[in-house]
Amino acid sequence: MIKDITIGQYIVGDSFIHKLDPRTKILISLLFIITLFLVKNVTGYVVVFIFLMSCIYISKVPFRYIYKGLKPIFILMLITAVFNIFFTKGDVLLYQIGFLKIYKEGLVLAAFMVVRLTFLIAGTSLLTLTTSPIELTDGIEKLLNPFKKIGVPAHELAMMMTIALRFIPTLMDETDKIMKAQMARGADFESGNLISRAKNLIPLLVPLFISSFRRAEELAMAMEARGYRGGEGRTRMKVLQMTNKDTIAFISFVVFVILIFITRIYF
Repeated sequence: MIKDITIGQYIVGDSFIHKLDPRTKILISLLFIITLFLVKNVTGYVVVFIFLMSCIYISKVPFRYIYKGLKPIFILMLITAVFNIFFTKGDVLLYQIGFLKIYKEGLVLAAFMVVRLTFLIAGTSLLTLTTSPIELTDGIEKLLNPFKKIGVPAHELAMMMTIALRFIPTLMDETDKIMKAQMARGADFESGNLISRAKNLIPLLVPLFISSFRRAEELAMAMEARGYRGGEGRTRMKVLQMTNKDTIAFISFVVFVILIFITRIYF
């Protein structure tokens, strides 16, 4: 399951979405998350599904990567669904198990929450899968530049966010290697109940922290050896520039948002 985490991974490609300015993709991703919480009916979720599937198809990202990104949150989806089913009150009682009551409104809300969470993870995964870490850093920094006037360290924040995002798959791979090494020595991470399995993961923390600190030190030394001194006076080989593709992307997203509002008002 650890290798199924796709957050922070980048797939090289030359699709329309790959060629978009990173600022465009970051803004559209943020607005997409906000728009998801405006959807209130099945018709709206159908529109979101069509839009998301179109983006995945245009990006040429294999669907298995999107599916792998969803697998680690299946348990979270199940817990979310159970809580909504049994703790949401309504007018139409469908079934009663002792003191637990299942209402129609609870089932509908549970289904909507699971679908919303699925679309949320799939949409945000598409951002990192089609944007390289360097582009992501430059895009975040450019978007944060206006906040420099109030003392926000835009470059430093962008660098920290991107490095953290980039090292997620690295740390997951390191965790997988440590688990396999300990399993070869007799450790058991799969048997027992949830609490015992969680306790069995404690021995992973010490070598994982040591590995993380070692990688952080190596990265700091490599950046210093290459003359990295922060954002002031730093030049770029590739300067970000909006193109007609970005205009088309924004227009398409505006049409999508308009359709969401139409489904919210008239359906």
